[in-house]
Amino acid sequence: QVQLVESGGGLVQPGGSLRLSCAASISIFKIYNMGWYRQAPGKHREMVAGITSGSVTSYSDYVKGRFTISADNAKNTVYLQMNSLKPEDTAVYYCSAQLDGGLYWGQGTQVTVSS
Repeated sequence: QVQLVESGGGLVQPGGSLRLSCAASISIFKIYNMGWYRQAPGKHREMVAGITSGSVTSYSDYVKGRFTISADNAKNTVYLQMNSLKPEDTAVYYCSAQLDGGLYWGQGTQVTVSS
C-alpha cells in the first residue's frame, strides 16, 4: 500500500510553466510504474505521462515535447514539468502508482491555464 500526495497545481497563463510533485509514502524503488493522469470536466481520465522503476518514460501525444516526467529516488517523489501550457491542459492532475497490491491514486491537484 502507498499514499500519494500531489502538489504544485495552480493558475497559469497560456505559454507558462508549472511543476507538479507527487510524494510517495514508500520507496519508489518498490513501485513498478508511476504516472500522471488528468481529468477535465465532462471528460474521461487520461494518461499524461509515465515512468517505470527502470526510468523508462512515456507520454501521451497531447503533451509530448512539452511535459517531462522525472523521479527523485532519494525523496520518493515523481515530478511533472509542464511547459508551453495551453488552455486545453486545464484539468485535475492525478498521480498514480502501480504495486503488487493494485493501482493507487493521489487526491489530485487542479491546473488551470487561462489568461
